[in-house]
Amino acid sequence: MFSKSQFKLIKSLTQKKYRLKQKLFVVEGKKAIFELLNSSLQLHSIYTTEDIFNAERNKTFFIDEPDLKKISNLTTPQTALAIFHIPETQEPDLSGLVVALDGVQDPGNLGTIIRMCDWFGVEQLLCSEGTVDCYNPKVVQATMGSISRVNINYVSLPEALKAANKNISVYGAFLEGDIIYSQDLKDGIIVMGNEANGISSEIETLITKKLLIPQFGKIQETESLNVATATAIFLSEFRRTEFTGK
Repeated sequence: MFSKSQFKLIKSLTQKKYRLKQKLFVVEGKKAIFELLNSSLQLHSIYTTEDIFNAERNKTFFIDEPDLKKISNLTTPQTALAIFHIPETQEPDLSGLVVALDGVQDPGNLGTIIRMCDWFGVEQLLCSEGTVDCYNPKVVQATMGSISRVNINYVSLPEALKAANKNISVYGAFLEGDIIYSQDLKDGIIVMGNEANGISSEIETLITKKLLIPQFGKIQETESLNVATATAIFLSEFRRTEFTGK
């Protein structure tokens, strides 16, 4: 059984203002919790129907399925929910391959992009101030634990790009640009835009190389790719070029 204060805290963390105030966020599911327990993140508490976590006993609370359902953010609750402390922000290192997001709004897209960054070894993710909060429960769920391995910074994106070393290339995903498969790609900052509007005009002026993922279908009626899918293609092509030298 958990207390009313615990219930109130957990439910409040669905809102960004309370996550910022408490410096806490929620993660659900055994796999994701195990991942974060093995990371540098600090545990606040675990609520679980199973005795499977090697965590401090004073931070572990055993509850039944009906109670878990009450605190879960999922339609079909898993067997555990945990709260972790939001880590202190680390200054971004822009010397390698970096992803920057200009107003990405969908939590699932951001979570998948964080996971893609982790998969392709991109340790730095810059998010515009208009991008969805990375500690939103839906974002955390979509990262599958990768959120602990990517350094995420919310910044004024125009200022960050202007302040970057002049030798750093700034790539952007556009529907009019050079076909990505024919380019000599080097480390730099890859900017991906908003789901509906793409990269903003202010950021567009700071792009040094516009890139296009070509459409191959005979009936070309699809407007654009999902931003998370496009990010995966970009990262795969950048790493392929790095791997093969072509």
